[in-house]
Amino acid sequence: MKTMSKRTSVSERLRAAILTAGESRYRIAKQTGVSQAILSRFVRRKTSMNLTAVDALAAYLGLDLLPTTRQIKGQ
Repeated sequence: MKTMSKRTSVSERLRAAILTAGESRYRIAKQTGVSQAILSRFVRRKTSMNLTAVDALAAYLGLDLLPTTRQIKGQ
């Protein structure tokens, strides 16, 4: 059985980065090629995004997905 520490999800980190970027969603959409409608719906938790869009946004916003050490119970 895996034990998981409380971590912020990738989606939540991405939403927070979008909201604190200091740029309009319109500009972020234009710079990344992600539809402004999809971006707005994602921020409002109305839709998810495909990995291509997540990659583009993460690169633009300076986010990295880093591995963490998993702990497996009993080891």
